[in-house]
Amino acid sequence: MKLRKKSEIVPTPMDMTPMIDMVFQLLIFFMLTFKILSQEGDFGISMPLAGFAAGPASEALVLPIAVRLQANPDGQLAGIYVNDKGFGTNYESLHNYLHSLIGDERGPGSIQESAEVEINSDYGLHYRYVVDALTAVSGYVSDDGNVIKLIDKIKFTQPTAPGGR
Repeated sequence: MKLRKKSEIVPTPMDMTPMIDMVFQLLIFFMLTFKILSQEGDFGISMPLAGFAAGPASEALVLPIAVRLQANPDGQLAGIYVNDKGFGTNYESLHNYLHSLIGDERGPGSIQESAEVEINSDYGLHYRYVVDALTAVSGYVSDDGNVIKLIDKIKFTQPTAPGGR
């Protein structure tokens, strides 16, 4: 038996082909099993601009439904108004009223497609009341678990002073 000397040790080259094959197999696996989900809370929201731009009003546009959220001095919700019609602090009444205005017709040319809501809230109103109003006007979940969109176009106006109209 012949013994090698330490100086005779020759390093063996490492074959990278199996490792590269494995990386590509993993990459393809993750690409094929990746599931794209719809974005949660995908609303068509138009935030107010910094200043108001003066321009001619187009008569072809449908006037937005004005939802007004009034606040108490402590930031609690004092009242909900739709085009100056009061609903107290009941979001379900707001939702039912808008559902009766829009109806159940969906698709191109329907009222639901062109309907637009403009949310105006007092400056000191707590954020959760605005989110509740947004939830009430945007849609609902049907009995069979499907999400039914009520209004897609939602705008916010500049917050007003408490108690102001």
